[in-house]
Amino acid sequence: MFTGLVESTGTVLSLEPRGQSARLSLRVGPMASELSLGESVAVNGCCLTVTQSDSKEQTASFDLLMQTLRVTSLGDLQPGSLVNLERAMALGTRFGGHLVQGHVDSTVRILDWSQQGQDHRLEIELAPEHQGLVIPKGSICLDGISLTAAEISPQSVTCWIIPHTHQLTHLHSKRIGDRMNVEFDMLGKYVRQLLAAQKGSL
Repeated sequence: MFTGLVESTGTVLSLEPRGQSARLSLRVGPMASELSLGESVAVNGCCLTVTQSDSKEQTASFDLLMQTLRVTSLGDLQPGSLVNLERAMALGTRFGGHLVQGHVDSTVRILDWSQQGQDHRLEIELAPEHQGLVIPKGSICLDGISLTAAEISPQSVTCWIIPHTHQLTHLHSKRIGDRMNVEFDMLGKYVRQLLAAQKGSL
């Protein structure tokens, strides 16, 4: 479980195909000394398992299943790409984001990414099947970043990005048309599932 508060960014060293899977290797900086084999790390919002780490080289590697490559945008990564990183949340500490599972629901395209004064406007597409999973002032997780849905239209969601988030995350490297991983609020998904089950039992 994660909070959507990005700890740092990492740099892609390689994405090596391995038959029906792939191995993603990152330079993760000082975080490498705190990682253990088998530990969960959210990489661009996708929960991955550490399969190799080297504190001296400050690197970590993760094995990606075909399902992960199919559902997320991780297959788009190239050497030098920046990724957002967050270790699993620790019980007993404050968390200021929202409950994030690291289970990506879909990918979305950036429709607008523009500076508005000191802040930035980020507008992403919203597919018809995902309407109702995000509400005004509700939470949405984009590439592992917990954001507030400021504006919603039938086709899109707009979030406002403060300078701190712009600087700390990989957002400064994104462009219009880029794909992002999206995880919708867990409570909204449970409500939709319960209502669908209730409707089916009538």
